[in-house]
Order: sequence, then C-alpha cells, then structure tokens
Amino acid sequence: MKLKDGKYFISEMDVLQLCNDFGTPLYVYDAEKIQSQYSKLKNAFAGVDMEVKYAVKALSNISVLKLFKNLGAGLDVVSIQEAMLGLKAGFLPSQILFTPNSVSFEEIKMGVDLGLTINIDNISMLEHFGHEYGNSVPCSIRMNPHIMAGGHSHIQTGHIDSKFGISIYQLRHITRIVAANNIKIIGLHMHTGSDILDASVFIRGAELLFEAAEHFKELQFIDFGSGFKVAYKEDDVTTDIDELGKELSTRFNDFCKNYGRKLQLWFEPGKFLVSECGYLLVKVNTVKQTMATVFVGVDSGQNHLIRPMFYDAYHHIINVSNPSGVQRIYTVVGYICETDTFAWDRKLHEVREGDILAVHNAGAYGYTMSNNYNSRYRPAEVLLYKGKAHLIRNRETFDDLIKNQVEINL
Repeated sequence: MKLKDGKYFISEMDVLQLCNDFGTPLYVYDAEKIQSQYSKLKNAFAGVDMEVKYAVKALSNISVLKLFKNLGAGLDVVSIQEAMLGLKAGFLPSQILFTPNSVSFEEIKMGVDLGLTINIDNISMLEHFGHEYGNSVPCSIRMNPHIMAGGHSHIQTGHIDSKFGISIYQLRHITRIVAANNIKIIGLHMHTGSDILDASVFIRGAELLFEAAEHFKELQFIDFGSGFKVAYKEDDVTTDIDELGKELSTRFNDFCKNYGRKLQLWFEPGKFLVSECGYLLVKVNTVKQTMATVFVGVDSGQNHLIRPMFYDAYHHIINVSNPSGVQRIYTVVGYICETDTFAWDRKLHEVREGDILAVHNAGAYGYTMSNNYNSRYRPAEVLLYKGKAHLIRNRETFDDLIKNQVEINL
C-alpha cells in the first residue's frame, strides 16, 4: 500500500474508492504481490528442479487458485474439499498433493479415486493403504523430523509432541511396512512449522530426509514443506530466501548425485505467497474513551480475522482516511461479543467515526478462517488484477446465513 498525493493506493487502485465501490468490511488481494513472491521463490531455487505446491488452506478462493495455475504452481491440499476447489479451478489431479491428518480411510480413498498424490502421515494409515492398494497406487510419506521450529506454538508442527507426520525414529518400522505390502513410495515430506527465520532449520530437516531417502529407491520428489517468515512490522526480520536457495540447492544436488538420479525439490508455501498481498479494509463505527483506553470499534472482528486473537499475531494497521492527522494511541477492537482485539496501544493518525482502517498482511489465514459468530456475515473479496478490481466473492446475506438451516414446527 502506497501513499500518493494524500491518498492510499493498492496496485494503483484508490483504497477509499474500493470501499465506496464494494463496501466494508472488505478483503482486497493484490495479484502483483502474489506474482512477485512466486517469482522470488522460483528464482532462489533456479539451480534445481523445484516445484511450488501452493498451500490452499492459506487462501482458497477459486480465482486466486486460477492465478496460481497460470503461474505454473501445483497445489498442497489437506482436505477433499480443497482438492475439489483445485480441480474446479482447472488443476490436473496429478498437480495436487493431498496431505490429510486424522481423516478416515474413506477420505484417503476419495483422494485416490480423484487421482491425487497421497501423502500419508501415520503408521496405521500407511498399513491400511498398503493392504488396499499394494504397489498399484504410489504414495508419499510425511515424516516428523522432531525439530522445534516456528513462531507461535499453534504453528509448530515438526516437534515430538506434534500430531503431524510419522516419527523419523520409526523409519525402520516404515520400511518393514513398505516391504511387506510392496508399497511404491515416490516422495518424502516434512513441514516443521511457520515463521521460520533460520535457514539451518531447513538444512537440518533436509539432512534427515536425505538419510531416510536411501531406504526408498523409487522416489520422484522430496518435499520440504514451507514456513518462510514474512514481514509483519517495518524492518521485520524475514527468512533469507536467496541464502536458503543457495544452501539447500547445493545440498540437494549433492544428494541427487549420491542417490543416482535427479529428483524434484518441492515446497508448499502459503503465507509466503499470499500474506502480504492481502488487506482487510474496515470502517470505524465508534471511538470510545474510557478511564484507561481509547477504543476504536470497527465493523469487523475475530469472525473475519482471527489471527490476532488465536496466534497473538501482529498486523500493521493504518488510518487510510486521515494520513496527515496527529498520531495518537488507540486500541482497535471488533464488534463481536468477545474480546476481539486487533491491536493494543497502537499509534495511528487521529481516528474519527467513519474513517477507513487498513489491516495489513491479511491475505493468509484471513478469510479462510472466518466464521459467522454472532450471526455476522462474512465480507466480500476483491482481487486487483491487471489494473482492474474484480469482485471474486459476494458479501454474505441473511439468506446465506440460514440456507442450510431446517425449521421445524414447534
């Protein structure tokens, strides 16, 4: 978002005009930012055969998925429903990696029937898969490397107490199951968490997967998940993608030589690709001064963006309507009957009722984690693409709220 001639713009589009055209609250996504992040990642790994599998859970709008298809990405999905969205967006089943957790075998079979690449993350499911399919359907295995990495505990997924993946220490058991059932393993996978700063975390995990790979002779890819840190604050420290690209590419190419043939290197970024593209635009309903705090109440809440409440996540906020106002200290809160605080003690240009605030880094895990708590409607979504604002999801209405309810006569 840029300030020019006293107005804020996203990809040359006037932010206040977007609010006038589509109303608030409003999710806005900048396609140019998505494209630049995708190119940055691809360029960092230009020395290897690297494939990006976009993590659909971050932002699953079909129009956004189509954008990734046009860029050349595949998809990482964690549910059959996400896979169906991907297929509807035009992806081939072979371009979709299905990594479910704690699902029934029936959902695994649905993935096989759709032609997805199945990524299995527990021993019992691997046994069941082998009994059912033998070597007729190849699959991948998600390993848990027992590496503590990532930001908030809710997004640390590769440690010993995580529900995700098969322990690296169970490798001998895995190989016995694979041999007994003649299972064709074509990939190894790990994902240690989100908001990882240190490239050495990926390298440590890579070394473990490289060692495990020696037990599987038909591999086609090794998938390192994701977890790249993006900037939430000015001068925030982020993952050095270029450094990681150099280090991991070198080590991966060395591994491929020892393995005897070239494999693909996969990543599954979500937040890295779409977090910074997104903004949640909200209108100020009230400015309320108490004995201790000045609250800014907006027409949104944790029902639209739960990350500040669920992950203690920081989101930069600016007053779009009054960029030259005197800066004061405010606490920005939502309209939900809950303590839904977007920001405590935040310095903003003077806020007035009716002003528009922009919440940054709202592209990832924003709309996809939204809900109808307090029977509130979910907002519209707009994609800025090639100089035009495209409405890609209508704002919900009362009919949407009750369409699946069944009234009975009492």
